[in-house]
Amino acid sequence: PPVLHTLSHILPGAVTGCDIDRDGYMKKLVNILFLCTGNSARSILAEAILSRDGDGRFRAFSAGTSPRGEVHPLALELLATLGIPTRGLRSKGLQEFAGPGAAAMDAVIDVCDDAGKEGLPALPGAPVVARWRVPDPAVAPWDEAASRTAFLDAYLALHARISRLLDLPFPSLGHEEIRSRLEEIDRTS
Repeated sequence: PPVLHTLSHILPGAVTGCDIDRDGYMKKLVNILFLCTGNSARSILAEAILSRDGDGRFRAFSAGTSPRGEVHPLALELLATLGIPTRGLRSKGLQEFAGPGAAAMDAVIDVCDDAGKEGLPALPGAPVVARWRVPDPAVAPWDEAASRTAFLDAYLALHARISRLLDLPFPSLGHEEIRSRLEEIDRTS
């Protein structure tokens, strides 16, 4: 009820993973972690797209199993060109999402196009894990035009998948059905 809205202002942090709707009622945000090896291109693009398009229903995160330590400059350039905020985007490791106090994830979407060899640590929330195979634009042979095209292709592939993710009724789906639907998005994209 609206009382929770007041409680969240009196005790900041007491109510987490939730947002308040216009009537003062709490609604649960769906936390999605986009995972990749280097967390410098695809997962960063996905985080930025969902952060922009999530309409207050989703919180987007990204991480890498072997983070590169910096966001690829062409990823930042493309996002800025498209008017998508880049503030706060950074390359980070998966361990940030496995430790005490980490946000509970509802889903982890691996956006690598090659089969991941690394196992996931136990993450808070026991999230659904799915894979969206998107070619890595960062490994395209360096040629200014070809590299920019590879980043745009990755962006368009992720944008199409995320547009379909936004249509999923997460609160009414079970764990296995969410995984199945996320993987179906990849197969039909």
